[in-house]
Amino acid sequence: MKLEKISLLIFCVALCMFSCGNDDDGTTDVEIVIRDRNEQQVIDNNSLIEFLETHYYNSDVFENNANASISDLVILPLATGETVPNGYTLLKDAVGVSRKTTFADTDYEFYVLVLNEGGGDFKPSFADNILTTYQGYTLDDNLNDITDAFDSKTTPDTYFGLIDLIPAWRRVFPMFNVANGYVDNGDGTVNFNNPGMGVMFIPSGLAYFQEARTDLPSYSPLIFKFELIHAIELDHDGDGIPSYLEELSGNQEFNINSEAGVFDGDDTDENSIPNYFDTDDDGDGVSTATEISELFEIKKYNEPTKAALEALTFAANEKLVHIVELANGTFTGTTITAADTDGDGIFDYLDAD
Repeated sequence: MKLEKISLLIFCVALCMFSCGNDDDGTTDVEIVIRDRNEQQVIDNNSLIEFLETHYYNSDVFENNANASISDLVILPLATGETVPNGYTLLKDAVGVSRKTTFADTDYEFYVLVLNEGGGDFKPSFADNILTTYQGYTLDDNLNDITDAFDSKTTPDTYFGLIDLIPAWRRVFPMFNVANGYVDNGDGTVNFNNPGMGVMFIPSGLAYFQEARTDLPSYSPLIFKFELIHAIELDHDGDGIPSYLEELSGNQEFNINSEAGVFDGDDTDENSIPNYFDTDDDGDGVSTATEISELFEIKKYNEPTKAALEALTFAANEKLVHIVELANGTFTGTTITAADTDGDGIFDYLDAD
């Protein structure tokens, strides 16, 4: 049984226990029916496409303007019979084709409006900490009024761990670069130069799905406006390998294996600890840090398509271990070169033999 299903089962049991009891005034709590993820994705995607086809934004403000802010963004509904005004662009035209990912055994589509890729030289991974400002809305909210947001962060004073947040954030933020510095205004405030900036339009399955929150119904497709300011690459277990490179299944999630003897997660030695949090990944009694000390190198490659990236020829003992789509539609791949003493195609730090 996969971790997602286990979590869902626990949630359902807890929900049933909670829903079966009455409160003091005799009212009954509303039971949330767990929907099929694939069916809900179709519904959500249709809603997102309809929104993108009926709204436009002030694109001229962001053209070749690294000093624009997310607060400058204006998104307006297209009235019946109205044409998109000059200086504005229909959202559907601006986002282009959908981005695709898989989560919880479901194929999802989501959309990203790229306002600025960011001028810094670092892109966070799905496992990193990010410094960001954001505003979250439903499709029915006024996106130009922050008081309509169900959640927001306007002051960048807290780092967020992406592995602790909704799946969509782990897919979208790695597309963008951080800011390339800041200017001190002399009054206790700063302006960040050229941050990554965009809007994500996401289905409920990559957000909170059946979970209801304050001002947010269950199964809500969402819109997040955001600025990516800074990020910190993490190595959670301190073994010398960045955490994102210890995700083995390529789904930008950390999971234990679904069952004994089935290596479909990120737990090489089956000790129920994913490798990113395990100091001895293969369980051979020699720490991962020791096993990579002799030969270990990380390289990055960029290609216009994922297929072109996968078709590259790499050096001996060099393996492509991580691929991410960038905001501009190209793909970056990360390789690891490490020791493979017995030549069996498995790096020593993952090989208990």
